[in-house]
Amino acid sequence: MVKEYPVIIEGRSFTAVSVELPKTTLLAVYNDKGYIMCGALDVALLNKQLGSRKIVAGRATGVRTIEELMEAPLESVTTEAEALGIYKGLQGKQALLLML
Repeated sequence: MVKEYPVIIEGRSFTAVSVELPKTTLLAVYNDKGYIMCGALDVALLNKQLGSRKIVAGRATGVRTIEELMEAPLESVTTEAEALGIYKGLQGKQALLLML
């Protein structure tokens, strides 16, 4: 099942997506500039093979819900996210606010 719904952080709107797959759930919260995602995100791939796309993204591991994703510290971030002040250890929702 795929669920998509709005998420409001400090009065700002983002979109949450949850994709239920066998034995796992993919989680992401995004806006038009970037996104945070669960552990399925391959940050190294985004930085190396897709670096020319300049993707702004962060990865949090060990999360099972959108709420946990937004509260969790980021485990890794892309080079483009770092350029916006997003860093490893930053809380997911704080990273999203830097993507505005």
